[in-house]
Amino acid sequence: MKQHSGPIGRVATLKLVAHRFALFGLIAVSFGLMLLGKADTVLVERVRTTVVDAATPILDVMARPAASIADLVDSVRHLVSLRAENAQLREENARLMHWQTAARRLAHENQALRAQLNFVPEPDSAFITGRVVADTGGAFVHSLLINSGASDGVRKGQAVVAGEVLVGRIAEVGSRSARILLLTDMNSRIPVMVEPSGAKAILAGDNDDRPRLDYLAGGISVSPGDRVVTSGSGGAFPPGVPVGVIASAADGVALLEPFVQRHRLDYVTVIDFGLSGILEFEGQETTRK
Repeated sequence: MKQHSGPIGRVATLKLVAHRFALFGLIAVSFGLMLLGKADTVLVERVRTTVVDAATPILDVMARPAASIADLVDSVRHLVSLRAENAQLREENARLMHWQTAARRLAHENQALRAQLNFVPEPDSAFITGRVVADTGGAFVHSLLINSGASDGVRKGQAVVAGEVLVGRIAEVGSRSARILLLTDMNSRIPVMVEPSGAKAILAGDNDDRPRLDYLAGGISVSPGDRVVTSGSGGAFPPGVPVGVIASAADGVALLEPFVQRHRLDYVTVIDFGLSGILEFEGQETTRK
């Protein structure tokens, strides 16, 4: 048979050559893909880094308006709160100015009345602050022990307060310690006055958390919530020292809720008002015995 010549023969020859080199071409492509896979990690990382570096300034510019808006919102909220607080402070300042004017007027009036009455002012009181180191109370005794004594100027009969509220009085004094007889102790008797009625009574401790008011003047009613202060009678305590409020008043028995709780006392102040009513009373009782 004769071989074909011309264009048809050339096409057949090219197909034969392509079939022969197809296997070698596939092997070469496979090796190329393998090499590209090995280099893909480094290439992708480089591309990602380049894109991030290029996009960072754009993101920064885009983030600035959002941050500015957030700061603006916070500033507006702060201004609104400041405006409300400023209005509240203005109201409080107006009230304080009113009370300051009233206080100045009363101080001037008090000074004028004292001058007319030739009033002798009370002597300045001395005080000593001590720390409560032990609660020596129990079922039958309500007392506290402080770390201040005679060497510090503490004397028997002196009043003991916490802030401005009466706690009790000094019952025993050592060189460096003293025992406080609390107003709830059964041996405590304090002349008091009920506000605003002005009814006078004796606050008698009974080892309960709520002492009672004895010898309350007849015909004068007291109500829960009425404030009780020392009356100053008998020279035991100065008048006006806060003691507590009426907790209950029923069947002729009035009980007091003290302003202070002994379990919450850390520091107390021993005040020397220059009064010796308790000492004189105790001296008379000792002489009688």
